[in-house]
Amino acid sequence: MPTIALSNSVAYTGLRQQNLDTVKCFPPIRVFGTVGFIIAMWTTNFAHFAGSYTQWYFSAVLGVILGFYCFTLPNCPTSAANTRTLVDALGLKAFALFKEKKMATFFIFSMLLGMSLQITNGFAGPFISGFDSLAGYTGSWGARNATALVSLSQISETLCILLIPFFLKRYGIKKVMLMSMLAWVLRFGLLGVGNPSTALGILLLIASMIIYGVAFDFFNISGSLYVDQETDPSIRSSAQGVFMLMTNGFGAAIGSLAAQKVINCLVNVHLDPTQMINGVYPEGLSKLIMNGWSEAWFVFAGFSLVVAILFAWLFKYKHVPQN
Repeated sequence: MPTIALSNSVAYTGLRQQNLDTVKCFPPIRVFGTVGFIIAMWTTNFAHFAGSYTQWYFSAVLGVILGFYCFTLPNCPTSAANTRTLVDALGLKAFALFKEKKMATFFIFSMLLGMSLQITNGFAGPFISGFDSLAGYTGSWGARNATALVSLSQISETLCILLIPFFLKRYGIKKVMLMSMLAWVLRFGLLGVGNPSTALGILLLIASMIIYGVAFDFFNISGSLYVDQETDPSIRSSAQGVFMLMTNGFGAAIGSLAAQKVINCLVNVHLDPTQMINGVYPEGLSKLIMNGWSEAWFVFAGFSLVVAILFAWLFKYKHVPQN
């Protein structure tokens, strides 16, 4: 996760060195990160790495290649020469942004959106692949290729990232993040009514994957750009670290733990491997498990809706549209 914040800071610095508009030029660059994500997911799915240690060795090799590639990047000067205290040296000065009501509100809601992101990252795949053990759904293409189906989310990302410059300049960060929050409501709601076996069920899942592009990009990428624009140059990189800490640090941790509690209560309470017949749950138990998943996704949708309403009320931001 720290690598993401560092990559963003390096990209913004490089763009400024060339006197380029970060809002306009960063999204088309960032889209290649998502392309890499898709390639990794497809490789894991179709090469059957998901159930073996091979995926970790594969990632390690890519990590070494990336490390060497970093030496070819343009020089990005740091502010290390100007640091006077340990707080400055460790980049902790950026936490002073919490003294500003607008930035504190932004970071707190970024954490709440990070919770939504971790819910879908942690449980969308197991939810879809779990259908393969339910009577009436066993052997369906969607259940057997959950990773490929979920990768549609990243394909949607690649398109939605390119929309960010237009939406940010026209509507501003508040409306863009509200779009993201409402997209999370739809994302979870559609997962609650979809399944990988029927034509309608698969279409609903696909719609959920497509909506993910707006849900993720309009807060994650737009939020990073907002932090870059709203903070002093001396703490911009550290501020990116704070943003990442709130979303993929605290948000991810709290989201994982809270979502697991919900799923334990609504889904896992029905899981009893001793009742499986040839690795498949019988029809009655399958129905309970399915209903449990639906209820869990609706709980998450309700959470996202509450977050959206509170954000619209509490985050004060006046946007001046740009051409």
